[in-house]
Amino acid sequence: MAIAAAVVVPLGVLFFFSGLVVNLIQAACFVLIRPLSKSTYRIINRAVAELLWLELVWIVDWWAGVKIELYTDSDTFRQMGESESLISKEHALVLCNHRSDIDWLVGWVLAQRSGCLGSALAFMKKSSKLLPVIGWSMWFSEYLFLERNWAKDEKIIKSGVQQLHDFPRPFWLALFVEGTRFTQAKLLAAQEYAASAGLPVPRNVLIPRTKGFVCAVSNMRTFVPAIYDVTVAIPKSSPPPTLTRLFKGQSSVVHCHLKRHSMKDLPDTDDAVAQWCRDLFVAKDALLDKHDADGKFTDQGLVNMGRPIKSLVVVTSWASLLVFVTLKFRQWASLLSSWKGIALAAGCLVVVTALMQVLIRFSQSERSTPARVAPTTRPINQAGGELSSDAAAEREQH
Repeated sequence: MAIAAAVVVPLGVLFFFSGLVVNLIQAACFVLIRPLSKSTYRIINRAVAELLWLELVWIVDWWAGVKIELYTDSDTFRQMGESESLISKEHALVLCNHRSDIDWLVGWVLAQRSGCLGSALAFMKKSSKLLPVIGWSMWFSEYLFLERNWAKDEKIIKSGVQQLHDFPRPFWLALFVEGTRFTQAKLLAAQEYAASAGLPVPRNVLIPRTKGFVCAVSNMRTFVPAIYDVTVAIPKSSPPPTLTRLFKGQSSVVHCHLKRHSMKDLPDTDDAVAQWCRDLFVAKDALLDKHDADGKFTDQGLVNMGRPIKSLVVVTSWASLLVFVTLKFRQWASLLSSWKGIALAAGCLVVVTALMQVLIRFSQSERSTPARVAPTTRPINQAGGELSSDAAAEREQH
């Protein structure tokens, strides 16, 4: 425990110091630049936000040494941008199964390799924007925060997606259509419902909630050319990655299967789009079965994403700035030599430790809202449900 604290606390100090600097810059740009030019604000915010997100990418790539293996075809890889030196060539709606506690981080690593980390967006639950530093930065970056009440969320999705129509750089907008993180308890609930409703019984995924997906697609067709279907799997030989393991520098292996679908190939009607999404997850379920049997994704080639040094340079720069500020502060004030100064420093460390615990707990799948088995008397055509509170969504979904 002492070793873990000795590692987590310094990382936390660095992250929250740099994060507050980023938040202040974002706030200043929001007040001073956005009213004059939204496009200029977005370009600046994209670069500033990336300085924060790269720290988490650094933890994955360099600190913990998590090995993310990407399986995809050459055409999809080329559209992604192929490497961090090439910007992604297109806007994309990203669909991913919610398998582990760090799926969002895996998505950021993929986005960083494609050169669009600063413009990576996601649908998030409303409480996420209250997270210190990271949630605030998401708000400035125009993440879409949902109330988890469909009457409100439909308006949020429509207006939020339409606001992205004039986004000045290629963006990825992530949507976890399962609506909650995968656990065995939630899988059991989904299996019980599927069996009672005559639906394909899932083994590795939850039943997707399609209302949010249908709404997003209907409002993005004209300017978003692609859907990136991402399937995340953890090999049996690797321990599941968690934020706690990452902060402790403990490695894992993550396999990602990526397939591009053209938006123009989706059906025209809302009901057909919803069924397309459900069929996609049936295929994803079978793909995960095959991965469990083979230990890898065998239908696509393994591509080399490398481990770019950009995140290492950014973290080194932030650490140097923090050391410089600390030394200057000690020169300007004798506060730290007094008992009051020591108490203040200790208090700051306690706050940082508490904030890190909040971040870790927020990411843990076992702490997300458990699924409930819905009544089986609801019509089958309600499958897919909505982006509402987890319990309410389960009832509406089924």
